[in-house]
Amino acid sequence: MASPLTQDARLSFQPKIVSLYESLFKDEDEEAEKSEGFWTEFFLLKPHAPGLVAQIAPLSPDDLLHLQPVTRQLFERNVAAFKAGHSPQDEVALDTLQVFLREVLKKRFTNFSSDVISLLTGLNNVDAVFTDFVAGLEGYIRNGRSVVIRRKAIQVALGIACGAFQTGLLSYFTHRDLFPAIMKFINDADTANLTYEPFVLLGILANYNKFEFQNPYQLRLDDFVNEAAIKRIIHEVGMTCILCRADYVAIQDDLPEGWSLNTMLSYVGLTILAGSGSKSRTPPPSAVNGDVSKLNFADFPNARAAILLATYDFANANKLFCHNFVNYQENDPKVEPPICAYLSFTSYLLHHAHRSDRSTLYARLNLLVLRIILEDQALCKRLVSDETKGFVRLCRQKPPHLPVVRGKRILLTALLDMVTDGLNHNLRKKLDVELYISLVGVLMRSISFLIKTRTRLSYHWSELWRCILTLIRFMASYSADLKDLPRLPTLLDMVVNLIALSLSAGDAFLPGASEYDDIFYKLVEAGDVLVKFRDSYDLAKRPSNSIVTLISVSEHYYQLIEENRGKSGRKNLTPQQVAEVIKSGYETLNMDGLEGGVERGLDRWERYRESDERTFLKKVARMVVEDEKAVEVGEGPVVAGVR
Repeated sequence: MASPLTQDARLSFQPKIVSLYESLFKDEDEEAEKSEGFWTEFFLLKPHAPGLVAQIAPLSPDDLLHLQPVTRQLFERNVAAFKAGHSPQDEVALDTLQVFLREVLKKRFTNFSSDVISLLTGLNNVDAVFTDFVAGLEGYIRNGRSVVIRRKAIQVALGIACGAFQTGLLSYFTHRDLFPAIMKFINDADTANLTYEPFVLLGILANYNKFEFQNPYQLRLDDFVNEAAIKRIIHEVGMTCILCRADYVAIQDDLPEGWSLNTMLSYVGLTILAGSGSKSRTPPPSAVNGDVSKLNFADFPNARAAILLATYDFANANKLFCHNFVNYQENDPKVEPPICAYLSFTSYLLHHAHRSDRSTLYARLNLLVLRIILEDQALCKRLVSDETKGFVRLCRQKPPHLPVVRGKRILLTALLDMVTDGLNHNLRKKLDVELYISLVGVLMRSISFLIKTRTRLSYHWSELWRCILTLIRFMASYSADLKDLPRLPTLLDMVVNLIALSLSAGDAFLPGASEYDDIFYKLVEAGDVLVKFRDSYDLAKRPSNSIVTLISVSEHYYQLIEENRGKSGRKNLTPQQVAEVIKSGYETLNMDGLEGGVERGLDRWERYRESDERTFLKKVARMVVEDEKAVEVGEGPVVAGVR
């Protein structure tokens, strides 16, 4: 017997605002201006993002252009509504603009700049409407009646800054200086956990056509001296690096054996996850939305790494920022200092740089920041100071691995490890020469500082020499694939001169004689490789490198070892006997090619000039804009703390 109970189809209720969206976009007479009653109702109803997206997303660029009267009405009415400053109309307008601009600006128009202007205002009205638009945003960011509406103004500004980055519309953000308003937002007590979005916005605005004209945001960064705001920004950079690093750890937990997981979680500020007792390894929260297990290393870094561009711009423009970046310590000693988090995240970027262009670009960008820091001797002194020692978690997700350092360490040693890993893990026939020039340049500046200040640094130098000679062996073996790569000669000279400099002035920065002897021993081992390297690239014909010196040193000691082997009657000498030969060989070594390495300019490097990296930085800015478009907008804290 059939049941008398039947289930009626569930009625679907559509928000009233959706019917207004449909009326707006599907009205047969799109030329007609909507009535005041329509707009009064529109701004009293709560926006429905999926409903608005459903109207715009299916439209092709050409279809959307045919709806110019509609899109202009929508944009101009919303600008007028939030500029009037009445609640709730202003908040409705900001929410609507955020969705509308995102959907419009993701379309691939034939003439992007002119088509977008046609859609939003038309050429005749663009000055008046966009001047009001930017002025309204500036007012809400500075003095909005609530944190929520101030943040929504930031998000709208960020959305159009990213979406219209390649258009002339961003010039209105340079005519109306938003820097004071953005910095007030960052520095206010009630927006303490919302630093990410305004700082990224600042970075994007500072990169708009900065090589074509004097960008006012660049000038503002240069003059900025509010340390409280700087420290808040640096804290946010550190937290973002921690969360972006967590994506990699979520796929493969590479915590070295012997490290306490609870200690690490506490140290990186995730105390809530660090209970007592022994627990299975659970990776820290990831910055990625969704299931990280479905991703792979090539999908990283997370789009929130966009903050690294603004970090670069501030570091390049402002010495006070660099000083605080190196020296800033969190109030809680268990929380990872931002500079340690930055070095750690850079280690993961370098470890996987070969997997994607994004990883490479972000890694090189961070290396530029480290280069800027290393070119300031006062900051270098802080990097080798006991006062700035810290735990730095370096990537260990594939061999070869460097020795594990347990406990706090001198920051410069962590930086050297990071660079060594970068050199080890990105060897490819299609070598990224620019990346390797950046890596070797960081090494050159580090060792040059140690030599000039006669700072003897305890470090596993043997691993560094092995890494550099491995690079030489690789380039010698694959010369046919590499020799035509752009700027390879520059890299070849830098690598050779770095070893020659270390030979000539090793006693100034190496902690003891055994470390100094080790360089000579490794040169003897690599004698045949050095000769092949020289011949493969005709290095002897170029006076800009010291390959002849390296080979003469290698041959000198090789002959001495062979002579001692003959005298001892043994096939092989013991390590102790080899060490004795090296020590005694100093007396007969022709030092003409070694002495005065510093005086001969082997440690000479050019100070950083941003114009030299113009093409690279433009590429990074375009990448950051695309990444930021992928960052989901939410209502909670963006990065600081764990949601």
